[in-house]
Amino acid sequence: LTEDPVLRMRSRFWRTTEDGREILNVETWVDPGGGVTAHIHPAMDERFEVLEGHPQFLSGHSWKDTQPGQTVLVPPGTRHAFRNRGRDVAHFVAQATPPSTLQEFLEDAAGLSRAKAQGKRLGRPTIAKSKEAAVRASLAAGHGILKTAKLAGVGSGTVQRIKAETLAFLSAREKETSQ
Repeated sequence: LTEDPVLRMRSRFWRTTEDGREILNVETWVDPGGGVTAHIHPAMDERFEVLEGHPQFLSGHSWKDTQPGQTVLVPPGTRHAFRNRGRDVAHFVAQATPPSTLQEFLEDAAGLSRAKAQGKRLGRPTIAKSKEAAVRASLAAGHGILKTAKLAGVGSGTVQRIKAETLAFLSAREKETSQ
């Protein structure tokens, strides 16, 4: 089980194959007040099946309240997010096709959140409001995820994507030189 204390969620991963396509299954429990910010997967389909609670899903420009038994489909290139504004834990299973590096991204992001929760500092501020924001943007860009939340004072979505790609490149370069 991967725990992300900042996003207030826990996830369990497993892979299956259907009609020759690999699927990443992500079972997720989101505590009240938890969720993820809006983002885009350029080449990934996601299907969310609600098992318990009443999570809200953003798909495109509008939020949708859901209940157990409902399914939310997110085609590639669609801005989306989820959150739990209820009093109870929201529980759902997402299927991601193709899986790409989604599991690794979620595990890396959770590790960063756990470090923050333990009070570990990530260094001095950079382009984003903090190095943590820069690392998260870099991590997302490195996994092909376009964050749509604004980085502090970074400009339009296009400029943010360029900054995120630059941060991913710099992060990879820093990793290579530190080994």
